[in-house]
Amino acid sequence: MYDYLRDPAAIYEESFATIKREADFSGFDADMQAVATRIIHACGMPEILPDLAYHPEITTAAVSALRAGAPVFCDCEMVTHGIIRRFLPAGNEIICTLNNPDTPDMAAKRKTTRSAAAVDLWLDRLENAVAVFGNAPTALFHLLERIEQGAPKPAAILAFPVGFVGAAESKQTMVESRLGVPYITLRGRKGGSAMAAAALNAFASLAQERA
Repeated sequence: MYDYLRDPAAIYEESFATIKREADFSGFDADMQAVATRIIHACGMPEILPDLAYHPEITTAAVSALRAGAPVFCDCEMVTHGIIRRFLPAGNEIICTLNNPDTPDMAAKRKTTRSAAAVDLWLDRLENAVAVFGNAPTALFHLLERIEQGAPKPAAILAFPVGFVGAAESKQTMVESRLGVPYITLRGRKGGSAMAAAALNAFASLAQERA
């Protein structure tokens, strides 16, 4: 038999103790430290902490929206599967329109990705919703474009697109925009569905604590 830790509670406790030892949370308030800890836990990389960027009102915005029952829009199915439903404070609806039957035709007509086209199916319920990106830079870019064109604004954007083409650029564009939407993101190429879902789970947990 191999010698390894088997107790779930002990594994959980040691994981978070390791993050606390290895990550420098100077400048983070207690809520944001909790959010950052979950993101680090999802990827196993305390070294990402300096690249975590967030709007000063992101916790208030995300928590308030979730407590109010806001829907959660996700750019890909992997994010939806990473969300812990029992953390959601109001049984919030989780929506991914990537595989909607209308999405492929919309993408073809607009000469863009399905991920970007799928964002247009959010618009009628986007106001004060929570938008979560764990995969597609084109989806984040398109949401920003739509907001600039006058589309309703979500309450919060959790932006973790990943990859070599457009990921860093889409996140930087959001950070530099003046759209007035609170956000949290990871600068650069790194990201992914696990981090995006972890961020949502963290805000949902905080919202549940305040219920």
